[in-house]
Amino acid sequence: MFIRSYRAADEAAMLALWQACGLIRPWNDPRKDIQRKLAVQPELFLVGESAGEPVASAMVGFDGHRGWVYYLAVRPDHQRRGHGRRLMTHAEQLLVERGCPKINLLVRTANGAVVDFYRSLGYAQDEAVSLGKRLIPDL
Repeated sequence: MFIRSYRAADEAAMLALWQACGLIRPWNDPRKDIQRKLAVQPELFLVGESAGEPVASAMVGFDGHRGWVYYLAVRPDHQRRGHGRRLMTHAEQLLVERGCPKINLLVRTANGAVVDFYRSLGYAQDEAVSLGKRLIPDL
């Protein structure tokens, strides 16, 4: 798998990938998420490509204090080949290069397999509660 930055032509593939991986939620417009990411650190919107087609993604960000990863996804027929691990390693390296001391990510509590994946990469659950507040409705 070759890792590169997102291109405008990737949108349909990203939407299909996220749908196949169960990442799309009715209250969150993924097209708007793409546009928001392209406005801030677009080089950190990563696409994993195999045989010339997008098969994986990760949206990475650094706010000067912490790094974040969203939309990490690997197409189901390409899972269990190390693609997710490679994307996370790449994301971590990009953050280290920017001076990022710590990375955070959010996983839905019902998604135990994904929690196990991140634990296998050395991630641990923080003693913190994630709170959220919608500022701009997508719908």
